[in-house]
Amino acid sequence: MSNVSLRISSAAFVEKGTIPTQYTCDGIDISPPLEIDDIPPGTASLAIIVDDPDAPAKVWTHWVAWNIPVTSLLQEHYSGAVEGVNDFGHTTYNGPCPPKGAHCYQFRVFALDCQLSLQRGASLHELITAMRGHILAKGLLTAYYSRK
Repeated sequence: MSNVSLRISSAAFVEKGTIPTQYTCDGIDISPPLEIDDIPPGTASLAIIVDDPDAPAKVWTHWVAWNIPVTSLLQEHYSGAVEGVNDFGHTTYNGPCPPKGAHCYQFRVFALDCQLSLQRGASLHELITAMRGHILAKGLLTAYYSRK
């Protein structure tokens, strides 16, 4: 895995800030806009993993997507990727929905040197395995959400 870093940010919230309700299960549950900077030359596609490391039983996966065309902006409610199954059992983005208290959410983006030959509905484990040896850079945006 490369030590090169992508810079990930969002117009909707700041690093370590609060994720607005519209991007959660309490709102319209759409993916937030993400800006991706410092994409290295040779990047053929992007992948994203969104998860909740504060979930009680295990790290809870909210979104798994790959073969995203190289871009510096993923628009709100992004739909131009192949999506894997999340821990809700869906092949789409499902936003923060913590049972209680504030949880941390990680938006991890990976710059890859290829397109992945994974089918829609692949698991997080399958994505991680397929990315092995193909990551040129990675970035992380962390934010929080607490249900009222």
